[in-house]
Amino acid sequence: MMRGARSSWEDPMLRALNEAHVARDLNEVPVGAVVLNQDGTILAAAHNRTLSTQDPAGHAEILALRNAAMTQGNHRLSGCILVVTLEPCLMCLGALVQARIAGLVFGARDHKAGAILSRLNVNDLEWLNHRFWVIEGVLADECSDLLSSFFAGRRKNHSAKQSHSSLIKQSSGEVPKWP
Repeated sequence: MMRGARSSWEDPMLRALNEAHVARDLNEVPVGAVVLNQDGTILAAAHNRTLSTQDPAGHAEILALRNAAMTQGNHRLSGCILVVTLEPCLMCLGALVQARIAGLVFGARDHKAGAILSRLNVNDLEWLNHRFWVIEGVLADECSDLLSSFFAGRRKNHSAKQSHSSLIKQSSGEVPKWP
């Protein structure tokens, strides 16, 4: 895993950040991704769309990989690079392996669900049948700040709604019984 080499990755990360801003404006978690081919040309760009599409797999990474595969006419994206604002989760790691990408560049670590370095170390997963290089920390502050401000706003809105409602039900902590 490398840290640094920021200058050559800033432009594609800025494009991914633009996608993340689109997601935020749609009240989606602000994550954006772009897929670059071997020449550095952007094949696809996407942002999170889990809420608007009601799709649990509607992560920016997966949507960008799908669009790039359609552009290439091949589900294998050998030689391509994914640039994403947030460290991918376990589901997205699986998609990266299946797509056979050459490399991953991400901005901010995801200390809750990151499956590349934070919660799992992709290099420790010996059973994976594909490996790719990783660069972390490109425009990390900008990526992290966007996510932090988004969730701070959500918490503030949630807190305001709770304080105005007297009918909040508390969970008993019991597992529901199926009929």
